[in-house]
Amino acid sequence: MSLSREAATQFAQVLSEALPYIRRFVGKTLVIKYGGNAMESEELKTGFARDIVLMKAVGINPVVVHGGGPQIGDLLKRLSIESHFIDGMRVTDSATMDVVEMVLGGQVNKSIVSLINQHGGQAIGLTGKDAGLIKAKKLKVTRQTPEMTQPEIIDIGHVGEVVDVNVELINMLVAGNFIPVIAPIGVGEDGQSYNINADLVAGKVAEALKCEKLMLLTNIAGLMDKQGNVLTGLSTAEVDALIADGTIYGGMLPKIRCALEAVQAGVTSSHIIDGRVPHAVLLEIFSDTGVGTLITNRKTQ
Repeated sequence: MSLSREAATQFAQVLSEALPYIRRFVGKTLVIKYGGNAMESEELKTGFARDIVLMKAVGINPVVVHGGGPQIGDLLKRLSIESHFIDGMRVTDSATMDVVEMVLGGQVNKSIVSLINQHGGQAIGLTGKDAGLIKAKKLKVTRQTPEMTQPEIIDIGHVGEVVDVNVELINMLVAGNFIPVIAPIGVGEDGQSYNINADLVAGKVAEALKCEKLMLLTNIAGLMDKQGNVLTGLSTAEVDALIADGTIYGGMLPKIRCALEAVQAGVTSSHIIDGRVPHAVLLEIFSDTGVGTLITNRKTQ
């Protein structure tokens, strides 16, 4: 069935408006953290996979880092393994780490790879253990209350932080026309596996690649001011001020700090975008308005 004249004109206009953005980002690498609602709805999952394939087809190089907290929680529940969290981080003993590796490195990673390939891409799934992709060390968590003379060190098990990223491996895959899909599992010097927050892995991968954009998909519209308006076009100084005055707090703080650190380390821009919006990734790349919060290292006037 052919398009009506009005629909055809609108379609041509959309393609025409996207052209300057395609030219701007051809050959550039974008790191996209994929998780939340965008990973749970069938429609959004399909849309995400098609968007990633389209980006690669027009010459942009996507690198996907995914989460999988809800899926881990579901399997732990089925196995009657209780979940505990400290400061938003899952306490990961040896049994829990086995489940994390099974879910992230197996189930979730392979389903994303399969979906991208189904839509014409060449995705390849990796964990941080493959070729030492993500070297990690144990994350030390400390807590101090006013009555304590010194901080308490809390052991949360196999939870890690990124020490180093094997940039050569990622660049080799990208040059070979592959789309890397990375599960946030790191490896220590002793070969020990570590569960790492996916936002943090995405940020460190973006920093190591000195990429054009870091895009963090979330379950909210973006960073909001105290009146509930979405803030965008922020400089790093403006973000610091919003943290200081309490506008940014709670669960949004780690995500914003991750985006901020990436920009300060050489990533051109970071984006906190609403993964509940169909084709959110394309809208953020190929439009001026986007669908979330943009953070750059520009200087304030």
